[in-house]
Amino acid sequence: MTAHHLNCATMCPFGGQLLLGSGGPLVARLTAHCLLVESADALILVDTGFGTGDVADPRRLGRSLLWTVRPRLDPAATAVHRIRALGHDPRDVRHIVLTHLDPDHAGGIGDFPHARVHVLADELRAAEALATRGERDRYRPVQWAHGPRWVEHPQDAATEDWYGFRAIPILPRETSDVLLVPLPGHTRGHCGVAVREADRWLLHCGDAYFSHTDVDPASPRRPPALTAFQRMMAVDNGARLHNRERLRELRRAHHDEVRLICAHDPADLDPRPAPRTGARRS
Repeated sequence: MTAHHLNCATMCPFGGQLLLGSGGPLVARLTAHCLLVESADALILVDTGFGTGDVADPRRLGRSLLWTVRPRLDPAATAVHRIRALGHDPRDVRHIVLTHLDPDHAGGIGDFPHARVHVLADELRAAEALATRGERDRYRPVQWAHGPRWVEHPQDAATEDWYGFRAIPILPRETSDVLLVPLPGHTRGHCGVAVREADRWLLHCGDAYFSHTDVDPASPRRPPALTAFQRMMAVDNGARLHNRERLRELRRAHHDEVRLICAHDPADLDPRPAPRTGARRS
């Protein structure tokens, strides 16, 4: 399996070095790190960033997101355009696997109407119920008003053991090389997505953490503003912290076998070491 690393949105919130520990003094840069996975007979997209509908009508994203993260809405940065630039037909994307349904992760699903959209059932229920003020603000149902081909995965279906985590193969009849790894806390049904590469695993952790300093045991400190932001955005901060510590231990114990990435840290995209065989970046 081949994984292409795509940045499908750039966001420029105020905060600078306090937010990420790097960058300018006033303005930070966040990515929307997505994966395009080439399997034997299909393309699999992990998260989507913002979609062409969001670029055409930014009001879909809501004032809160527009003011807070200040996205650069560029049609060339959307997943559907990135995939064409790689020489692929977007209609060959048969499966979309979402870490969660926040608008900077699920905004592009409408650009792939024929794809099956895999998500934890708890996440879809939360996005449909909009039970709290925070969930009414964070989820944007207009992004899935086209009626996606949802594939709901109950969290109690996570029975496969993966490095001490429970996991769900999304295509059990075809391959167990793409797994949902429940990591609730940021949202009710947040999960990671594990992809088997040529010689190791890649775990897309979504928003289980926002900076490599969160899981790097060698990091001396974490950006204070980012720590506060993660706490504010979590629906269950205790669960978020618990899963973050589990990911820190996974990185410490299995660094040569599993590479961790998150959605918004530019360090996971550029600059970074040259990819191993079976992984490319774009």
